[in-house]
Amino acid sequence: MGERREVYSLCCMCTGRCPILVEVEDGIVKHIWGNPHVFGAKSLCPRGAAGVAFEYDNERPQYPMIRDGERGSGKWRRVSWDEALDFIADKLKKIIAEDGAKAIALSDRGGPHTELHKLFLAAIGSPNYFTHDASCSNSVHNAHMSIAGHARNTVGYDYRNCKYMVVFGRNLLESLITGEARNVIEMINSGGKLVYIDVRWNYTASKAYKFFMINPGTDYALALALINVIVNNNLYDVDFVNKYVVGMEYLRSFVQPYTPEWAEKETGIPAEEIRKIAYEAAEAKPSVIFHPGWMTAWTENDFYFRRAIYTLNALMGSYEAKGGIFIAKGAGDCGYKIKTPTSIAPKVTEERCDGAGTKYPWIRKNWGMLQVLPEVVLTGNPYPVRAYIAMRHDPLVAMPDFDTWVKAFDKLDLVVAIDVNWSLTAWYADVILPESTYLERTDHVIVRKGLRPQLALRQKAVEPRFDSRSRFQIFKALAERLGKGEHFPWKDEVELVNWQLEGTGWTIEDFQKKGVIDLTDKPIWYDRNNLKFNTPTGKIEVYSEFLEKAGVPSFAPYERPASPPEGMLRLVTGKIALHTQGRTTSNNPILNELCPENHLYLHPDTAKKFGVKEGDTVVVSANGTEERIKVKVSPYVHPEIAFMLHGFGDIVPLRTRSFGKGALDTRLMKGKLKVTVGGNCPLFETFVSLKKA
Repeated sequence: MGERREVYSLCCMCTGRCPILVEVEDGIVKHIWGNPHVFGAKSLCPRGAAGVAFEYDNERPQYPMIRDGERGSGKWRRVSWDEALDFIADKLKKIIAEDGAKAIALSDRGGPHTELHKLFLAAIGSPNYFTHDASCSNSVHNAHMSIAGHARNTVGYDYRNCKYMVVFGRNLLESLITGEARNVIEMINSGGKLVYIDVRWNYTASKAYKFFMINPGTDYALALALINVIVNNNLYDVDFVNKYVVGMEYLRSFVQPYTPEWAEKETGIPAEEIRKIAYEAAEAKPSVIFHPGWMTAWTENDFYFRRAIYTLNALMGSYEAKGGIFIAKGAGDCGYKIKTPTSIAPKVTEERCDGAGTKYPWIRKNWGMLQVLPEVVLTGNPYPVRAYIAMRHDPLVAMPDFDTWVKAFDKLDLVVAIDVNWSLTAWYADVILPESTYLERTDHVIVRKGLRPQLALRQKAVEPRFDSRSRFQIFKALAERLGKGEHFPWKDEVELVNWQLEGTGWTIEDFQKKGVIDLTDKPIWYDRNNLKFNTPTGKIEVYSEFLEKAGVPSFAPYERPASPPEGMLRLVTGKIALHTQGRTTSNNPILNELCPENHLYLHPDTAKKFGVKEGDTVVVSANGTEERIKVKVSPYVHPEIAFMLHGFGDIVPLRTRSFGKGALDTRLMKGKLKVTVGGNCPLFETFVSLKKA
């Protein structure tokens, strides 16, 4: 037996960033566990456990490359890091000289590990930072900002102590985070009730006290009917509402038409069941959670649906209540100040190209609306954008309107992909910079916010297998080449981490003990007698003067969703425990073996109507685009939908395990690069036809 050691770190097989324990022997990763100091056990989801296979997979970029043919041709030449970085810097210098730094855009997947990307953009003077959230959580983010002044990702849920939880279409037990799923199960085992509402049955539905298969696109109707019952029967937390909620009379008047009987006709859920949900939730208040969701790029009315869900939480008095929802606590709540790289970033004065915060003042600037970028590139309005950096983000898969994106790429002077995978965006890029994997690099300190906040650190477990570099090395080198190196004053990641921790008494060595640093030994709740929300009134704004002055009603009247035209179905997508972020998991040797392709799930009546059966290959088409996929027949999907998992249908031939298997859902989603009121793309307003292949 050789040298054995254990390294605490953070997973990066999805966006959950679960703390992990990595077993290393003679410089080789042998196993990855969940961090027992955080989870109380070593359990980890299938994606996290498959990180070993990811590390030793050769089907990923191994060295810098510059395109040597037409975009998408797969023709590359290997270059040194200096040549690749010089090539990028020279292109960027020319663009900055001619059109300013605002002509450069960057997108990533969001989250706390984006500090260096934002710092780089600020250093050169570009405002055009984007996350992937236009196709994910923009609507719920902007909804909560408008109603309570806090971002979606700063809201937490006390699942373990919850007595009654209503979840709309968020598959909590499969989607992302192991600890979250465990806490939900503990809630159920302790007698808490879970009501699950979706257009398909799944693992979360299987554990529910009640499951309702709602008519597609009618969730807003159900939320309004629940509010109707609660306010008309005085079921809400009177003391909390009187003290902290603005707009109750407006709300009471607005919901009068939306009775349970009306909602039954829209949703397919019996009126009496709607009343039961309202009364049962009220009986359990304030230990109640109406979950607002995560991936909320469903429909054009998502913003109002999510505002309605947060309103239900306010009516229950759930904010800062045990078993309810809370504002996630950070280092400052524990008396510590953790420096962030962006805290030394220069102020950017240019306006964003997408209108977030200006043309659309209720859309927050910090995430932006990536769906606007192709139009900006193609039209040059409001100004030219000529360079795009995709930082471990694959908009050609994650975003709708593939063809429009490709046209935009063709007009750009420079497309750079920084990635650990052969993404489809990398396949169309001018330059590929291989990032070291999460097991091969150290990142900056992050704060794991919650009731018991912690500091966490991704720590290097093994040396890079290929000619790759960390994100710190990449952005520092680019900044230096652009004459902005003073904004990256640290020589390496260790120096950066220790700089972040200055004044705390801790250093990077303290993370070696158990991978995290606890900032408190007991849960932190804000005083419910003295709550303050980050809104103009300091309260929960069911009625928002800010929105109204911007020309956006606090709530919009419900509009019945369009039904699929004759011979068509509504396309709905989702994820499972094996596959969430498709580019990371679909070609993974282990995960691909367990689930090599996606299928089209059809209700038996629907399959009969279209003349197809289990195992048939069908052609699914929308707006001239076709995808081929095999059918699975199931009574557990709504008859009006065609359901498939996201992230398959690979067209990058270097990903041999996933190449040509299944269908890519977003290629069918044409005409969805829209600016809805919530800033989200309406992905589930896609109608498809199908025929037997």
